[in-house]
Formats: sequence, structure tokens, C-alpha cells
Amino acid sequence: MPRELRLEADGLFFAAQEWGARGQMPVLALHGWLDNSASFNVLAPQLKNLHLVALDLAGHGQSDHRPGSAPYNIWEDVAEIFAVADQLGWSRFALMGHSRGAMISMLAAGTFPERISHLAMIEGLWPEPAKAADAPQQLARSIEKGRAVARKPMRVFQSLDHAVSARERGMFPLSYSAAKALSERGVRPVAGGFSWSTDQRLFAPSAIKLTLAHIQAFIARVQAPIKLILAEDGIPKMFSNYREAFELFTALDYTLLPGGHHLHMEDQAAQVAASLQKFLTPDGFE
Repeated sequence: MPRELRLEADGLFFAAQEWGARGQMPVLALHGWLDNSASFNVLAPQLKNLHLVALDLAGHGQSDHRPGSAPYNIWEDVAEIFAVADQLGWSRFALMGHSRGAMISMLAAGTFPERISHLAMIEGLWPEPAKAADAPQQLARSIEKGRAVARKPMRVFQSLDHAVSARERGMFPLSYSAAKALSERGVRPVAGGFSWSTDQRLFAPSAIKLTLAHIQAFIARVQAPIKLILAEDGIPKMFSNYREAFELFTALDYTLLPGGHHLHMEDQAAQVAASLQKFLTPDGFE
């Protein structure tokens, strides 16, 4: 069973789950958009000889929401995960990210490359690039959507089972067990039942998006070996030109497995674990 952690970083409290022990290879695991650290409940116990900490990112799960009314720009996550690593006493560590968490991991590995020993990405590469000329419209959409979600009442579920059922039918369909794990950590009791604990501002677009040139600059600075795991019914179906994106990476170990976007929570978790176990070795780690 994982151990619960509560960390303070950059003025926020972050909830996390911990497997393994200090002295083993440190790995920080980052979940996807609207998920939480329960995303790794099936995968983490299958990874041996690792000190793995799965974080509830800001605005998700049981972690604090960011103050103010600004949207959740992804580069703020980068600053927060290094602050969390500092709290853990990790000067150098591996990153393992799923979906949006993989995008954050890639940016982080390019921001402070000397601190990242390994970069493991599951069903995620980098934020969707934008054109510089679209920046004014992007900012306008972010402001308008942010105001709209602030006015929108939170959905209330009569029971946890109702929340689980809704999560099963989400943007990426989930099995009952996967939906239950995410829902149990991702709801809070309210009058009349349960509501998602997620900050609604996560539904607002970023104020500014990175251009392809920005993304290429981050990739060029990554020093860590890279492992990418994709699902046949995940990103490859959503983005037909995903293979072309690999050309931006000079050293990319790529594995395609059966399953959907959350394959690391589903029947394919053992295959994902086997692939990551071979990759996440302490060779050369200090």
C-alpha cells in the first residue's frame, strides 16, 4: 500500500502517494489532465527498487488550488515540481509522466536538464504548439473561458458510484476499477453528495501557448535518456502524424502497446511496468 505524503512548496500544499524507500532511485510521477496520483496505483507496485512519489498536481486530487483567477499555465507546473523535489531532498531524479504529466516532464527535463536522470513518457509528448500570430486570440479565449468556468456551478453527484459512472464515460473511456480509483481521490463531499475536487480553471485554455520553436528549444536541452510508451488506441489514433514528431528527439526509445490512453491503469499495466523497469535503472545515477 502506498504511503500518503503532504508537502508544502511555493506556498501550496501538495498531496502525494509514495512507494519504495529513500536510498532507492527517486522517481517523480505526474498524472494527466483532470486525473490524480491514483493514476499510478496499479503501475507503481509493479516497479521494483524505486522510490516513487506520485504527485497530485496543483488543482487536482487532494492538492491545493492555485490562488487567484489565472488559468493553469503548464510552465507553472514545471516550477512546482522542482519545488516539490527540493522538499523531498532530491537534487537529481527521474520523471515519469502520463498525458499532460508527460508534457510537463518534457518541459522540466529541458528546463533543468542536469537534474533529470531519466524521462519516461506515457501517452504524451509535448504541449500542442501554436503560431505566434495566434497569441492575441489565445489570450482572449483564455480570459473568456476562465470567466465562464468561474460562473459555472459545480456538478453534484448523489453518490460516489454516480461520480465513478460519469468518469467511466469521460473523454477517455475507463474501466470501472480505473474510474473508481481516480474518483475516490478526486471528489469532495458537498451538500447533496459529492463534487469533483478539481479546480474548474483547469478547463480554461492557457493564456499563452508555446510555439514549435519554443518546444524544439526545450527538446534540444534534454540530456536524459527518453522512453516513450504509446497505446494503439491512444495518441496514434488521435494524431496520425505522431511518428513525424519523433524526429525532434535524437535519442528516443519507443514502445507501442495495445490498449487505450490510460493503458497504465488497465490490463496492459504489467506490460507498461516491464518496459519501464528495464528503462528506469540506476546505471549512471548518482
